[in-house]
Amino acid sequence: MRLHRIAFPLAAAALAVVPIETLANPGGGSTPRIETPRPPPSSKKEEARETDFQRAEYMIKGEQYAEAIPLLQRVVADNPRDADAWNYLGFASRKVGKLDEALGYYEKALKLDPRHKGAHEYLGELYLMMKNLPKAEEQLTLLKSICASNCEEVEDLEADIADYKAAQTKPAS
Repeated sequence: MRLHRIAFPLAAAALAVVPIETLANPGGGSTPRIETPRPPPSSKKEEARETDFQRAEYMIKGEQYAEAIPLLQRVVADNPRDADAWNYLGFASRKVGKLDEALGYYEKALKLDPRHKGAHEYLGELYLMMKNLPKAEEQLTLLKSICASNCEEVEDLEADIADYKAAQTKPAS
């Protein structure tokens, strides 16, 4: 199930020649998932916000996390009820090592949408980075209660937790 991590360099090269409008969100542990459909913008301000969101999404897919953060900060400043933008902001912040900030962003996304599968998965991954296995397992339990079956977020977080546990049981070299 971790094929997306192996194939990412090839996909990143392909993305460089694909217009932003045609990009699909592939999911998986390396790219945040959008939970709610994004309606078309109805004003110039909304259009600018959506453009910032799309640019940030494109940057994240290209692993330009630091560059995506200010764009996402503008998106949430204009629309503080956008759980997907808060989740992306958490994801980008986590990827640049700003773990405390990422925690707050994920919590904000989950306050807005308690069933946001992507935010639960990435919060679980953050807890593993913070060496808090019980909290990561708590997020996995919550995800399992949200997902009916065949939930990629559950599979990814289960694999991350298994990897974390395996690394903890390896003898020190």
